[in-house]
Amino acid sequence: MTDTVRVGTRGSKLALAQTGQVVDALRKVSSNVEFAVETLTSAGDRNADAPLAALGRGAFTSTLEQALREGRIDLAVHSLKDLPADEQPGIMTVPVLERADPRDVLVNRWNATLMQLPAGARIGTSSPRRAAQLKLGRKDIEFLPIRGNVETRIAKATGDGYDGAVLAAAGLIRLGLQSHVAEYLSPLACPPDPGQGALAVQLRTNEERLFQIVRALIHRPTTSAVLAERWVLRAAGGGCAVPIGALATVDGDKVRLLAAITALDGSKTYRVEVTGPIADPDVIGKAAYQQLMAHGAAALLTGGASK
Repeated sequence: MTDTVRVGTRGSKLALAQTGQVVDALRKVSSNVEFAVETLTSAGDRNADAPLAALGRGAFTSTLEQALREGRIDLAVHSLKDLPADEQPGIMTVPVLERADPRDVLVNRWNATLMQLPAGARIGTSSPRRAAQLKLGRKDIEFLPIRGNVETRIAKATGDGYDGAVLAAAGLIRLGLQSHVAEYLSPLACPPDPGQGALAVQLRTNEERLFQIVRALIHRPTTSAVLAERWVLRAAGGGCAVPIGALATVDGDKVRLLAAITALDGSKTYRVEVTGPIADPDVIGKAAYQQLMAHGAAALLTGGASK
């Protein structure tokens, strides 16, 4: 008899595309298992008008995690950047597949780069990190909150209320919408969310047989990179509202991690680079966080973010 594994996902076009990518890979490594996709509505989807910063990290993932705990699904597929850094009780998180482009991108009515945008341009983003980082170079731009799926935000970017928007490159690439990109923003100017561009599967910790299937999808360089990035977020408190960017790259057996903490108003930023062995991503992430604190970033985590 063929087993059936229920795979939970949000119902957006991007979430379904990501889940389809993971399920296709799972079918290749486990031909005797049937995978059935089930869609659920997250708290972030139900509160479509609420600012994302107010909803907190996990707004798009907690419903799927609850379904896992209750046994209504067996696996959940997420964008890794949406998950809080701390593991949830009874659930393990496994980064899977090779990461897509981790950069942020700019979409706008003029097809202009960030530095070419006219003063006063209205750019949509619901990410405090993106707004803070981009204010460092363009304090004359107005950053406005924007909600909706990728297609909606692209449409809004050239509508009446906005002149452009900043989004994750991976989402546009997975949906085949790269033609809308005016500029791929350099990670040096706009260090992305920890884990951005990567996918993750969650499952219950006692599901050893399922874990053996999922582990076949692990891409070691991606896993080492995103674990180093997420350790910076974890050290800062997991769901930290202060803008934290991190991007790790792998070269052979070494990982180089760029990490940044930026004031919410874009008035200052602290950045470090740490290199270490691929086998110790937690050590690399912790070292980056400690260096950020030593350089003065602690003030931004203790109420000085807008001073």
